[in-house]
Formats: sequence, C-alpha cells, structure tokens
Amino acid sequence: MSDRSPATTAQLDLRVHVIEPAARWSSLHLSELVEYRELLFFLIWREVKVRYKQTALGVAWAVMQPFFTMVVFTIFFGRLAKAPSDGVPYPVFAYCALLPWQLFASALTESSNSVVANQRLITKVYFPRLIIPLAAVCVGLADFVVAFVILIGMMLYYGIVPTLAVLTLPLWTALAVATALAAGLWLSALNVRYRDVRYTLPFFTQLWLICTPVAYAVSWFPEQWRPLFALNPMFGVVEGFRWALLGRGEGPGLTVAISSAVVGLLLVGGLFYFRRTERTFADIV
Repeated sequence: MSDRSPATTAQLDLRVHVIEPAARWSSLHLSELVEYRELLFFLIWREVKVRYKQTALGVAWAVMQPFFTMVVFTIFFGRLAKAPSDGVPYPVFAYCALLPWQLFASALTESSNSVVANQRLITKVYFPRLIIPLAAVCVGLADFVVAFVILIGMMLYYGIVPTLAVLTLPLWTALAVATALAAGLWLSALNVRYRDVRYTLPFFTQLWLICTPVAYAVSWFPEQWRPLFALNPMFGVVEGFRWALLGRGEGPGLTVAISSAVVGLLLVGGLFYFRRTERTFADIV
C-alpha cells in the first residue's frame, strides 16, 4: 500500500498555469475569441452606449453624415462635373456607395485607436487583445443599419427594384468589415508605438476616398486599367454594393476577385503582425 497522505496526493495533482508572452510568429489562437465571446459582446455594447449617450444628435448622426455627403457629391459631381452614374439617379448612385464607405471609414478610425483607448484594461487583466479592434469594427454596423433605412426609402422613391443579387449583400458587408479590420489591425498596433498614426489617419482616409469609385462610376476609366484600380480593396466592396442593390457596377469577376485577394492578404498579415506585437502592448501603451 502507498504511504502517501491525502495532503501529499493533493499537492502532486496541483497544476500551475503560466501565461507567457506569445512567440514572434506563434499561432493566432483564434479559438480564444470563442472563449471570450461574452467580453466581446460587452465591449461592443459598451461602445454603442458611449457613442449615443449624452449626445444631441444621437442616432440621427448615423443618417446625417452619409446623407449630407451625398448632397454635396450630387451638387459638385452629379450636376457640375456631370459624372456618369450608369443610368441610375445620381443621389441613389452616390448614397449606395457611401454606405459601405462610411462603415469602413468609421470602423477604421475606431479600431486604429482602440488599443490606446483601452490602455487601462490592457494593463490590468489578460484577455485576447484581438477582441479590442474587433469590437471597435463591429460597432460601426449599428450606424450602417440605421443609414440603410434611408437608402430603402430612396430606392422606393425612384422606383428602383433590386434583383435577386440583393441576397449577396451580406457578403459585401462582410467584405467591408474585413477590409476595415485588416487595416485596423495594422494601424492599431502601429499606433501603440507611434502615436502620430492617429493624426495622419484623416488625411489617409480622405486620399483613400478619392481613389475609391464612390462619387464616380468605374466606366470613367479604360477597361484595361480597372484591374490596377482593383488593388484598392474598397473598389470591390463599392462595386459589389452597387451590383447587388442597383444592378449596376461590376459584380463577381476579375476586379472583385483581385480586391478580395488583397483583403485576404492584408487581414492575414494584420493578424500575425498584431499577434506578434501584442506582447509589448502593456509595457508601452
């Protein structure tokens, strides 16, 4: 018979869990997002309440921003510059593209500053740091849903009936979110070390808007140059939205495939880069 006492046996069975910094190119451990899903939902709900609490405009700002941008585009591009709209009334043409663009721009701005904004949380407790930019990106979906109601009203007013392609709209929305998350992962990690990222982001976003066919149609450009413009990941998102809702623009094809491939590369690279640098967040944030 064994001469070990119960206390000795309990000590032998004791397990110690040690949390160590991730290796430079370690696994992404995406399964942790499922384990910490309640924290993700809490952060999303917290950001939504903070955004609309004690505000004069509240939810109305989600509608006013793309609507008034559409009015400006209609005056300067639709009336003065006579930009082509592929046979679609220009207000609907522009607003349909502004919806995914505003979703992307808002999510990119929030996610790029999300790690720095949550520095107190990062330095106190362990959790997958990827949850922070992911929650910031998902918050933009609330504004997107509200602003989408205005687009439905505009389509009814102009008598535009979508085709069965509208069923693919969730895929284009997911592509816009993935684009924002891909860029947000890179910028949020860089913003921890270089705080001037937040100051260059507005200029970077405006330049990106000009390079994206939001205020103008792709038909302005020669067909042989379109694959080059498709290297802009938002090119495929905007064209996909117009194809799904208005039956115009380029649907699934070469240019959309190029944009999707760029999004995939940026997202995978951003995940690995974020995972590699997150081990130093608590020290320098």
